[in-house]
Amino acid sequence: MAEELSVHIDKRLMRRAFERAAQSYDQAAVLQREVSQRMLERLDLVKLTPALILDAGCGTGVGSRMLARRYPDARVIGLDIAPAMLHMARQSDPWWKRSLPFLSGNVPQYVGGDLERLPLPAASVNLLWSNLALQWCDDLPAAFAEFQRVLAKGGLLMFSTFGPDTLRELKHAFAGLDGHTHVNRFLDMHDIGDQLAYAGFSAPVMDMEFITLTYSDLMGLLRELKAIGAHNVTSGRSRGLMGKHTWRAMLENYEKLRKDGRLPATYEVVYGHAWVNEKKPKLTDGRQVIEFQIQARQMGLR
Repeated sequence: MAEELSVHIDKRLMRRAFERAAQSYDQAAVLQREVSQRMLERLDLVKLTPALILDAGCGTGVGSRMLARRYPDARVIGLDIAPAMLHMARQSDPWWKRSLPFLSGNVPQYVGGDLERLPLPAASVNLLWSNLALQWCDDLPAAFAEFQRVLAKGGLLMFSTFGPDTLRELKHAFAGLDGHTHVNRFLDMHDIGDQLAYAGFSAPVMDMEFITLTYSDLMGLLRELKAIGAHNVTSGRSRGLMGKHTWRAMLENYEKLRKDGRLPATYEVVYGHAWVNEKKPKLTDGRQVIEFQIQARQMGLR
């Protein structure tokens, strides 16, 4: 299958895409805000009073500001690989809030960095939050090893990412047309859970849901993906312009999926959380148990 070709992430290209999308990101990031809100609601079930929170892959800082409001006594650090995203995050707070935090409440700090090489000391973070950023890691085990390193004892990792059914309609529309990848690769929920356990996290819990956005035409979807920087940055992508025949065939294939006058775009959203040094159950033979809560829900935002 063409989509099973080389799928390594080109980080140079990925960073450039997010740099260019910084100005348009907030207006287009409907799904990202919705998932962030759903993650925040999950914290209602957790008893945690963090002193230091890391928002790993913070983008324009929406999640960082939400966490700062929820935990007003915590120090919140937003980290992103794209300097332009960090600039937008900092500009979201007026200068007097950044200069006079003792008068303005909890204001996040923003730093540049890679999720696979975090610029933080060991055992310093109490809550590590990452909303729809892990899919941009080329080496997920390395990222989880870094998360494990910086989290303090009793610390919580909470994240969301995309599963392999994400943008399945777009993959279907391109299937068999050429020998290139057209959608970034996304890992299966069970593989992510296995990697969490391998990294040393305790009692990882995974679940997922399907969220479907709809569009009047395909260009609406493609413009939105471009506006949030979600380009195809796999090494198996085409290096040249798409031919007119391939483009026309892809459009015709996607049009066959139109329903009730709208074109769907499905996202498989995977949620996970795990603890550091939290006691986890064992089988009678001493093997560790990985708990998976699998929920497949079909929901639409628009």
